[in-house]
Amino acid sequence: MQPVRELPNTVKPAHGRDIRTAYWRAESVAPLWRILAASGYGLWAWLGLALMLELYPAGRNGTLLPLCAGTVLVGIGLLAACLPWRGAPDWYGWYPRRDSRPNRAALLALVTFLPMLAVAGLVRGDNIFWATRLAGAMLALCSVASLAYAGHRFRHQLSPTVQRASAALPLSRMVFAGYAGGLWLWLCTLVQGDLVAPPGLYPWILLLLTLALLLGLLEGQGWRSLARLGPREGAAEQALQPARFAAALFIYVFPCIALLLARQNGVDLIAAALAVPSCLLGKWLERCLYESLLRGAAA
Repeated sequence: MQPVRELPNTVKPAHGRDIRTAYWRAESVAPLWRILAASGYGLWAWLGLALMLELYPAGRNGTLLPLCAGTVLVGIGLLAACLPWRGAPDWYGWYPRRDSRPNRAALLALVTFLPMLAVAGLVRGDNIFWATRLAGAMLALCSVASLAYAGHRFRHQLSPTVQRASAALPLSRMVFAGYAGGLWLWLCTLVQGDLVAPPGLYPWILLLLTLALLLGLLEGQGWRSLARLGPREGAAEQALQPARFAAALFIYVFPCIALLLARQNGVDLIAAALAVPSCLLGKWLERCLYESLLRGAAA
């Protein structure tokens, strides 16, 4: 995650509207691609861990589906940063069209593609070959490392006062990646099979419900910490509560209801297909609100 850039105060009158439109576009896209990337790395991490532990005997086609889904999610931000339009967001602090070399965060994110390609080339049959398991372990390790480094990088670029109030940000990012990535893997598993979840998915669903609860606690702690910075931040947090409630419905309530419906025959796939976009949409709204409060606290 990267901090949001401030809009310069000096804006030429002739082009002020264009600059502000580009700024709004960049600030709207940046939280979205970070959320998609976190869910993609979470999907890769779960898949790599399952391959390492021999818990994902889905064959070649069954493994390529979550790999491709994670590639799309992770690559959307890089594609947006490469597009030649004004206000294009950075990718982990790297502007591909302007900077010749990626920084450490972007390089670590790019390195994660190597074990992903290794897994794509090695998956066969029951996925019990030692090289496949090793590639899965490297995929999980690199994904977790990229998530952890990006979260700490975002926090350490904030002011010292805001850093103390956002101590839970890196852990919250990791938990969200596990939660959203788990929802994606659940959806991919159902797409490849019948419409009824196998019994082995029930412990997985319980794990996702636990992650949703933990994520809600961490996010609530983060909002309360920012609200305690001063009366202005507290008033802003109170004003954003209705929008936060709407975001919480999409992040937690709707996906958890879908997870609880997993035992109902014939609705598993529909519930999963609705839970994933609901979680991402709610998280995008919540991050936009949170980062607006961060900018206010930093100012």
